[in-house]
Amino acid sequence: MAAEVAPLPQLRLPSGPSPITAEQRYWKSFKNQLVLPSPTQYPITHITVPAANPVADGASNNDYFAVTTGTRVQIYSIRTRKLVKTITRFGDIARSGDVRRDGRILVAGDDTGKIQVFDVGSRAILKTWTQHKQPVWTTKFSPADLTTLMSTSDDKTVRLWDLPSQESTSTFVGHNDYVRSGSFMPGTMSNMLVSGSYDSTVKLWDPRTPGTAVMTFKHAAPIEDVLPLPSGTTVLASSENQISVLDLVAAKPQHIISNHQKTVTSLSLASNGRRLVSGGLDGHVKVFETTGWNVVAGAKYPSPILAVRVVASGANGDDRHLAVGMQSGVLSLRTRLTGPEAARDRDREKEMAALLAGTIDAHDKTKNKRKRRAGAAKRLDMVGEGADVVIANDLSRPKRETAWQRDLRHGRFGTALDRVLDKSAKDHSPLNVLTLLVALRHRSAMREALENRDETTVRPILKWVEHHIIDTRYVAVCVDVAMHLLDLYAEYADASAELLAGFKVLHRRVRVEAERAQTAVETEGMLASLLAASA
Repeated sequence: MAAEVAPLPQLRLPSGPSPITAEQRYWKSFKNQLVLPSPTQYPITHITVPAANPVADGASNNDYFAVTTGTRVQIYSIRTRKLVKTITRFGDIARSGDVRRDGRILVAGDDTGKIQVFDVGSRAILKTWTQHKQPVWTTKFSPADLTTLMSTSDDKTVRLWDLPSQESTSTFVGHNDYVRSGSFMPGTMSNMLVSGSYDSTVKLWDPRTPGTAVMTFKHAAPIEDVLPLPSGTTVLASSENQISVLDLVAAKPQHIISNHQKTVTSLSLASNGRRLVSGGLDGHVKVFETTGWNVVAGAKYPSPILAVRVVASGANGDDRHLAVGMQSGVLSLRTRLTGPEAARDRDREKEMAALLAGTIDAHDKTKNKRKRRAGAAKRLDMVGEGADVVIANDLSRPKRETAWQRDLRHGRFGTALDRVLDKSAKDHSPLNVLTLLVALRHRSAMREALENRDETTVRPILKWVEHHIIDTRYVAVCVDVAMHLLDLYAEYADASAELLAGFKVLHRRVRVEAERAQTAVETEGMLASLLAASA
């Protein structure tokens, strides 16, 4: 029995450079934007999430993140993005509201110098400290101890607090200007603190030696934010439009990131510490990888950014929300959909696109056909006495040859080329034309397919070559076809204005492409010289 004739397989072109990287695709998956204007019209100054517990110690509730704006702190649910609580018991502008990792207590400072601790459930004030004499800019709970927290203030001090105590347990004095940022160190160094000040220094503090800083890094401009990496050996500090990567082991800056145009106001980690997210007054959010500190993604917002935070959820700490607080008082929440949610969102987008394009009937038909195939694939024919023999229904139908493939198989090369170039044909595509031309070249039948033509039948071939000869994936075949056309029909060009015009267009396109290639080679030489000189 003769084997069934299979249609000629279509060529697969090499993939060119992707217009979007995998990293950009990941950050573009943060969709479903929720825009929440501040009820007080004040800027969104702080967005905080509960500190990760370095050692699991019983049940914890990490479903909250806090947003500070004006004289209130808003508590949102990570799971639903809904506003859960609003705390407004402040005498002045509130700063740095932070929810403890068990979700039961919140701490915040304000511009009067007070630090207040609230019960999240009842919103009652549990504790008030008034030792700071100027605005308190940072309040954070310790990731290791539920009763320990820190604060930084415009009175140039950094303080440690214990919930049962009436006074601060440690006071760190050493900055010469406002201290606007601070954090606990992660991991085994969680008893140490890092702070950034408007005196342009970043200082590392140890409660065992509160009299002086363990380490000091001097910068050229005020420090807006500090952020330790999970390793505990590196600290990031934003100063004007730069981000410094400070190596605590070598006690010196390791790298300077200068990708923002204006002051970088906020730093956050993402992807379990493998990505750095920064926001600045230029309205840009930029994402950096933490190996070479290169920009891998970014986004533009309509207002200067004062706070940015990637909110994680789940047992693995997967990125869930990208929260951005702006000077205009708007909170932007973008959520990354995964699994069934993402599939449903893609289906909705396709359905809406079909509705707008007026092809909803064809969309529904394809969708129903896919459902029928999926249902049929589940039905199996049981053959044999035992259940060990299971034969599935073979739903695949052999593909039929198209007309031009049939002509090619029967040696009607000229007719096959005419058919595949016919734009009114159902299966017309540049890739099918390329597939046929490559097959003709393999059969040494290219010249035979191009011979014995008039200007009417030569013109479609010439136009296809003119259009695709500048594409590097098509150029080899296009040059082969062009050489045959010139050899066969150049002597008739003077008698045919249409043929002459086609050859002139082809000549012009080849000349322009050759000039571009020459310019590229010259540019490559200049860049190589510059790189060699700077090495």
